Amino acid sequence: MNQFKTIEVVHQDGVDWLWLNRPDALNAITTEMVTELRGYFDGLMENPDTRVVVMGGRGRAFCAGLDIKAASDPENVRPFGQGMGFQGYLAEVYVKMRRCPQPIISMLQGPACGGGFAFALASDVRIAASNVRMNAAFIKLGLSACDMGTSYFLPRLVGTTVAAELMLTGRFIEADRALATNLVSQVVPEAQLVAAAQAFADDMLLTSPMGLRLTKEGLNLAVDAASLESAIAIENRNQLLCSRTDDAREGMRAFIEKRPPQYTGR
Repeated sequence: MNQFKTIEVVHQDGVDWLWLNRPDALNAITTEMVTELRGYFDGLMENPDTRVVVMGGRGRAFCAGLDIKAASDPENVRPFGQGMGFQGYLAEVYVKMRRCPQPIISMLQGPACGGGFAFALASDVRIAASNVRMNAAFIKLGLSACDMGTSYFLPRLVGTTVAAELMLTGRFIEADRALATNLVSQVVPEAQLVAAAQAFADDMLLTSPMGLRLTKEGLNLAVDAASLESAIAIENRNQLLCSRTDDAREGMRAFIEKRPPQYTGR
């Protein structure tokens, strides 16, 4: 995994620590970064060894958004992006983040703007440093703020009123208000981000592999379910799949015997 140039992936005890690794440019997004992220998230679908992904940014920013200078360079090759060029090429990263079965925990410090804000929104759990500043920066550049999944994710996280405020103005939302609006789960000093993420990951690793994956899938589908019955149909299907595993039987035995379960992924 260390063949990357703009990201860094460190695997440790079932967790991939995924770092955006352009600290001198505030981890701004380039075509090369998008290509590497697309390849990384594609590889997670059939990866049983990685159970949780923790995403962070090296240096003093999570991600400042698109590298405008690089994007404006006429020498850059324009990717096809399903006919949408770079627009579609980058947008697919956020789809892949939601499609991969591993939960994604994002650690946010400093600027998390535009496409970087969207990385945070596409994660499952967000932890913020006290110095975080996030915004839908697209509208500040003469563009629509409805970009990179922001119009889908943000109102589902904070409600339509706050989402409209942030998207129509491009205003920054900082740590305290992000916590108050449920945009993030926790605010910690920057030096404690890794420890806070590790604590969330450790709790996730105590679950059965299939149970964890199908919980992410079920949450994704339930958010857009047409009815209660539709959501319950997915729950019933996932619960039947889990209940037929050796891990489910082990979980029941461990509960009765009052001991930690020993899951094997079978």
